[in-house]
Amino acid sequence: MLLLVKQNPDALPSVQGTLPHFIQEPEDAYIVKSNPIKLRCRAAPALQIFFKCNGEWVHQNEHFSQEYKDLNTGLKVREVMINVSRQQVEDFHGPEDYWCLCVAWSHLGTSKSRKATVRIAYLRKNFEQDPQGKEVPINGMIVLHCRPPEGVPAAEVEWLKNEELVSSLTDDNIDTRADHNLIINEARLSDSGNYTCLASNIVANRRSATATVIVFVNGGWSLWTEWSACNVPCGRGIQKRSRTCTNPAPLNGGAFCEGMSVQKIACSALCPIDGGWDEWSEWTACSSQCERQRSRECNSPAPRHRGKMCDGNSEATENCTDGLCTQSMDSSNDVALYSGLGAGIIAVAILVVAVMLYRKNHSEYGVDVIDSSALTGGFQSFNFKTTRQGEGERDTLTRVGGHDGTAEVIDGVGLYGAERLYGNPGLVSLSITSASSTLFVCFSGVSLLVPHGAVAENMSWEMYMSLPKYHLRLQACVTYGPPGLDLLCPVAMTIAHCAEVDAENWNIQLKRKTPDSKWEDVMSVDEESTSCYCLMDSASCHLLLDQPGSYALVGEPLTQAAVKRLKLAVFGSMEAGSVSYSLRVYCVDDTPHAFQKTRGGQLLEEPKMLPFRANTFSLQVSIQDVPQFLWSIKPFTTCQEFSFPQVWCSNQQPLHCAFSLERYSPATSQLSCKISVRQVKGHEQILQVYTAVAEVRLRLPTDCTVTSQTGPKAFKIPLSIRQRICATFDTANAKGKDWQLLAQKLHLDRNLGFFAKQQSPSAVILSLWEARHQDTADLDSLASALEEIGKIHSRSSPKEADDLALLIKWKSGFPAWDWC
Repeated sequence: MLLLVKQNPDALPSVQGTLPHFIQEPEDAYIVKSNPIKLRCRAAPALQIFFKCNGEWVHQNEHFSQEYKDLNTGLKVREVMINVSRQQVEDFHGPEDYWCLCVAWSHLGTSKSRKATVRIAYLRKNFEQDPQGKEVPINGMIVLHCRPPEGVPAAEVEWLKNEELVSSLTDDNIDTRADHNLIINEARLSDSGNYTCLASNIVANRRSATATVIVFVNGGWSLWTEWSACNVPCGRGIQKRSRTCTNPAPLNGGAFCEGMSVQKIACSALCPIDGGWDEWSEWTACSSQCERQRSRECNSPAPRHRGKMCDGNSEATENCTDGLCTQSMDSSNDVALYSGLGAGIIAVAILVVAVMLYRKNHSEYGVDVIDSSALTGGFQSFNFKTTRQGEGERDTLTRVGGHDGTAEVIDGVGLYGAERLYGNPGLVSLSITSASSTLFVCFSGVSLLVPHGAVAENMSWEMYMSLPKYHLRLQACVTYGPPGLDLLCPVAMTIAHCAEVDAENWNIQLKRKTPDSKWEDVMSVDEESTSCYCLMDSASCHLLLDQPGSYALVGEPLTQAAVKRLKLAVFGSMEAGSVSYSLRVYCVDDTPHAFQKTRGGQLLEEPKMLPFRANTFSLQVSIQDVPQFLWSIKPFTTCQEFSFPQVWCSNQQPLHCAFSLERYSPATSQLSCKISVRQVKGHEQILQVYTAVAEVRLRLPTDCTVTSQTGPKAFKIPLSIRQRICATFDTANAKGKDWQLLAQKLHLDRNLGFFAKQQSPSAVILSLWEARHQDTADLDSLASALEEIGKIHSRSSPKEADDLALLIKWKSGFPAWDWC
């Protein structure tokens, strides 16, 4: 409407030729409940001031004005106020928020103030996302998510623990992020408690549901005690040693230690043997004292092993003349006695010399004298040959298991060290610089993506990746290095798997080999960690790693409902000039390139998938519906069976069986039958065979021609575009359009704590996207995500809008040289 301004003759004087300027402009305001708000304007010099709201003049009667003279400048100052009610704002249905501005008049002209926005303040009752309770191990990461209720103005968020305010200013271990999440980097026992998300604005305060966080400690074994003494004094017994689950003891529901708390080994204690007397010797001749002696020894048996000595005397003496002996003897008797003794001595000397001469003569003819101990059961010597490990022998691993503590030797090959890797057929190597690179291990579904900038400028490393052989039921094991490689940002490793993954039936862990050749747990695939990132897809696991080494993806079935996928195929071949036709059925793990290494002739039907359950039942392969009047098959070979361990652990060699058929007539040129592959108490798959019989040479494995790429072709996203995306999303702004939004739109918004610790979170997110989409031929998913971001933030600054428009050109298939 048009307002005619009537001059007031009593008005204060103004300064001629000066436009009015605003001393106070209207401020943005919120209407709380039904209370109207006041908007004020103050200008000098000003003859009149009127409000204009939503493009229409506010009636003069609704203005409250006053004027006075500024004592400092002498200018006329006019102040105007209006009230805006809730009804006025609700009745307005324009494309913008309700707004008002002031227009001031002077003798020279008019001036306009800024627009003030008036909005109705509110805060919904229900949180868009309540925090969820968690049980986390000590030193693990705690992430509590909170999305406050919708409100105007946007709600401020604070966290309460046990009704006390949580602040990241006083605790470096706590991060209260701008996205309202609460992150505790390393959980402590004191972090257990009840957490509440508190949202508030000028209207109200809202409390989320309470999330209970329990920080638990898994038990750890103490050192073994010394072995106890053998529990029997003699014979076979047992020795024991023990350990306790107190290093640390389980706490707050933590797992008890796995394994045995007591070990036993067999022991043998030698039993004591008491001594026994030999037979008495013959009596000696009667002495001049009329006595004779005899003796015996304690040698039947001799006392051994703490046995008792013989009881009794070892010598005996008795009178040899029945008490009639006299001490006086005549000289003739003395002569006879001494003569007899002299003759005896001479005879003994002659006998000794004769024996010595005899032995000397016989030893010259090479005759050995037999030791009497050999005839009486004495000790005999045995020779033990010491075997040396020959060339080509495999290493062995020994582990102790079972209730009796027996040792089991597991035949296998240990993980290759760096010094042996170059003899490994599963090895690829490439000279790596600061440019991006990709390594592939042929026919394995394993790749390693090294992004641009992972290696410092002017540096070059001979990088390798290997699949070591290992036989301890590890699903997959990958080594990459060299060990001294210093990475500036994580590399992306992809490992194919064949598990139907779900948390209810599978426990999948990432493990790493320590310098002392032990395996340590890194993380479970469904938990969050800042040391590495794990993303499990239906057929592959994608890892972000910043430390070279040996990594293993270990899958443990928790129930019999756990399933691994098998890929089934049948091949046919006939040798030249033969009437026999061979059907070879392969059952291999369902991973990429599953049949690249098979040798089976002609593929007769497209491979099919069979779910194989962990129910310990075997796999049966049978041939059916063979035309009996055209073909014959060897009796008792129509059904073949593989045990459960053969199938479940068949990742080393392709599992296959063969059916040999013979045609009755060389004119037979067609074969039709079907092959049933079924798991007992499980699923069944039918392979239909209908083929023209012909001589087919066995198919050789396809060669792997590409094992690495480097430079611009290594990654799908050109480097210049990648750098512009990082520049756009690495810096947060008021709209929240940062790397977290990029991760959300690319469906990579879990474990954000890992991205947060990176120097460029956007670059790591793009590397993970590259690993996840390396087998696709286009960039549609990335283009669609950027297009959605562009729609959400259509009011971005011109430069950001230009950047987004340039990136969205992917959607239209612009060539790479048009992107610069």
